[in-house]
This record gives sequence, structure tokens and C-alpha cells, in this order.
Amino acid sequence: MRISEITRETLDVTLLCKKPGHKYEHGHVLVLSGGPGRTGAARLAARGALRIGAGAVTIGVSPAAQLEVAMQVTAIMLQRITDGAALIDALKDSRINALCLGPGLGLGARAAELVKAALAAPKVVLDADALSLLAQDTDLRAGLHRGCILTPHMGEFARLAPDLADAAQGEGQDAKAQATRQAAARFGCVVLLKGPETIIATPEGEVRRHRAPHDRATPWLATAGAGDVLAGFITGLIARGVAPVEAASLATWLHAKAALTHGPGLIAEDLPDLLPQVLRQLNV
Repeated sequence: MRISEITRETLDVTLLCKKPGHKYEHGHVLVLSGGPGRTGAARLAARGALRIGAGAVTIGVSPAAQLEVAMQVTAIMLQRITDGAALIDALKDSRINALCLGPGLGLGARAAELVKAALAAPKVVLDADALSLLAQDTDLRAGLHRGCILTPHMGEFARLAPDLADAAQGEGQDAKAQATRQAAARFGCVVLLKGPETIIATPEGEVRRHRAPHDRATPWLATAGAGDVLAGFITGLIARGVAPVEAASLATWLHAKAALTHGPGLIAEDLPDLLPQVLRQLNV
């Protein structure tokens, strides 16, 4: 098994450059939110998607959470998404070309309906609660396709694929990479297994690894909401037309670089607003 290392030198940062055009030519992301008191994660993902260059970002809210979200956002738009049928209707707007769902989504009936409906979209990032719902429902997992990206941490991975999670923690320096590759083949989509060593694998068997050792270590990324921002970064990039594996690779590297730029004391809200500084350093 060949593993490609994700470094500044191996990334195509020209994919981050914006060409002239109106906002919808740079993609329109829809982030689905949970109910009242559970909207912060979706707002973090939405801000990440907007900062990384998506032309427009909308948060799909339950009516009960609309006021809560409206008080916290400005450039991000809102749309009421009550259930799966409402999401299907919203996706008739062809300008919406990438979905992010899972952060703060919950595990109830509305959330399960939204995951099922979302899987009909061509570009979907599934994180957090969406992964837990997939783990519980074989029919939902059957809806996964090559335009999906799963972004579990090891706990979520253990719920999705207990056998592969056990293998990932086995002997051998490439055990985690091998298990992630098998997961991508099993689910038929890109899988990004988060951690100090992040592994990204495709259904075709390509495996990439991002490590941040020694002076590039970013232990302060172990903070609530950091993964939600990463999901937003990835979704913003696929909305802009970047291929799933490239979007996952670029977002992972930028996420770590932003954390390294900040240093200790980082909280998730800092990450999207550090991104412009990182992009300037890359001459994007």
C-alpha cells in the first residue's frame, strides 16, 4: 500500500485561487443545523465554508432555531428546513451544490430524514451526528456514493466500522491507513479519519496521510468545534469544484496550519478567521 504524505510541497494550492465571476460561480453551500441550543456547530462549519471561498453559504434551520441562528450570523443566509421533504424541495435550487450535515444535527427523526434526503445530492460532507445515524441504519449507509466525504474521529469510526476501528489500533505503523483504505472501499466514498495523524482514503485505494510532529504539532486542535470547522472547509472547497480527495487534503493541511499560526489558547471560533492570513502566506 502506497501512502502519500500531505505537505505544503505536495498540495496544489492553485486550487484555492479564485477566478473572476459572481458568487454563485464559486458555489453555494447548505449547512444543516440542529434545533435550539444545538446550532453552534453548524454555524462554525458555515463560517469555515464561507472563509475558504464558497460564494454563498446558507444554514438550513428548524423553525424553532431560526431566531437563535439569525442573532449570530450576518453574511451567512438562513432557510427553514423542517424535515426531509423540505430539504428535497430546497435542493431544487440548482445553485446549492454542496451540503454539510452532522455538526449539532441531533439523532432524532428530523435528523435521520435530513441525512436520507441529503444523500440524493451530488456533493455531501457527513460529520458528527450524521455519522452516528449512518452507523445505526444500514439503509442510510446504502445511500452513500462517490460524492460523499465521511469525516469521523476514532470514536465515530468505531461506531461506523467496529472491525476496522479495532484493526486501525493494531500493530504496525500503517494499521490506521490500511483500515481507512478498507473503510473507503466499503462505503464507496472518501473517508477522512481525524487525529494527530489524519488519514484520507478513496474508494479506488489512494491513501494520503497528514502528520504534524515536533515543531508542527497542534495539540490545541483538541477543542470543541475544531472538527466542525474542518467539515466546513471541506464543503466550501467541493462547492468550488475541488475534487473530494483534494478538498479533504487541502482542508486538513490548512486547518492544521491555521492552528499552528495561532498557537496555544486556540478555540474553534479562531480557525476560520485565521484562514486569510494562511492564504496570504501561500500567495493565494
